[in-house]
This record gives sequence, C-alpha cells and structure tokens, in this order.
Amino acid sequence: MSHPNAGALAGPLLIRHEGESPRERSTCGWRDRLISREDAGTGVAAWVHAVDIDGAKLHYHKRGTELYYVLDGEGSVMLDGVPHPVRKGSLVHIPPGVIHGAVGRMRVLVVGIPDIAEDDLFFPESA
Repeated sequence: MSHPNAGALAGPLLIRHEGESPRERSTCGWRDRLISREDAGTGVAAWVHAVDIDGAKLHYHKRGTELYYVLDGEGSVMLDGVPHPVRKGSLVHIPPGVIHGAVGRMRVLVVGIPDIAEDDLFFPESA
C-alpha cells in the first residue's frame, strides 16, 4: 500500500552514491557533487557536496547560505576573519555575506541553499 500523499508534494526522488558523482576542484578543495547544478530542473531546493578541504580560498556568497558538517578530520573554519575550531561531528551555519574558508585536513558535507549558482561566488578584495 502506498502512502496517500506519495508524490503529491515532493519532487522527483534522487539517490546518488559517492564515487558515482562528478568530482572536481573547487574553491575549497576537491568536491564530489552529490546534488549540484546538473540536477537543476529536478525540483531539488539545495545542493550538496562532499568536500576534501585543500587550499580553501576565502570567499562569500550574497544569496546563498551554507551548512558545513564535518564528516572526518579537524581544522578551523574562518568566519569573517575569526578561526573557529571544528572536528568530526561539528556543524557550521554560514549565512550570506560572511567571508569564510577552512584550513586543516577534513572531509566536509556542504549543503547550500538555494541551489548553487556560479554568479554567487565572490572573493574579498584583501584576500
């Protein structure tokens, strides 16, 4: 028996496995695009990347909010010039306009809301 509201409110279902998604260099390191720009038009409301932090550059977004969840490792997340230590299990909320980056050896699940947009990536002039 199916759920009475199945499909009524939700968009298409999406299941993607790490290692089967596109991997590329990003502003923060190497990312696996679990849900990303290729999923535009499927009804997803956010993007999700698994990122291996490596040489993260300070940047900010004018529209997007990001959530960083540390899957493994430890380091610091810079938020408006202030380092905040993080470790496995840490969650960081980064609202629009906050200059951020990360240092250390860690794998981070990054959730961005709304969907990723290449025109919403900015670098501070002093960085």
